Amino acid sequence: MKRAIVLLLLLATPAFAQTDAMTAAADGFYAVSVAARPTSGGGIPDAAARARYAPLLTARLNSQLAAAAAAEARFRARHKNSPPLIEGDIFSSLFEGPTAWKTGACKGSATMARCAITLTRADPGQKPVTWTDTLVLEYNGGWKVDDIAYDANFAFGNTGTLREMLQMAQAQSP
Repeated sequence: MKRAIVLLLLLATPAFAQTDAMTAAADGFYAVSVAARPTSGGGIPDAAARARYAPLLTARLNSQLAAAAAAEARFRARHKNSPPLIEGDIFSSLFEGPTAWKTGACKGSATMARCAITLTRADPGQKPVTWTDTLVLEYNGGWKVDDIAYDANFAFGNTGTLREMLQMAQAQSP
């Protein structure tokens, strides 16, 4: 009986609950991201897509996405025959984006965590591609996505972080 009580106390500790909540936040984000896979070049999500992501993202990241979308609109208005500032899946290292994910270990503090996410792109007739990116979560009344570190180092993939990419888009079309 004492062992059962000790086990229950261990399972109820904040560290276990926090890790589960971090994993749930990461899984919730990728469930939306994979379901909304870019079909026409990707890039910065439109207003409807941003609304689906909004509850999963920090206020700072939501604001940056909206500002980058506004910069993209200004750029398109001035350069009608140019490609967009950002193309492809912005939420992963791979241009085409993932078709599946697995949330690995989440580590951090009570307010910030980093989760290793194993992503896979599997297309019919093609060998699957697997890579790992790092999801940065912030706690503010719940775990939310604050950034993504593109860790795959693909020759033609995203590099740096999502927030850096969004800042670059804003700088190119002030």
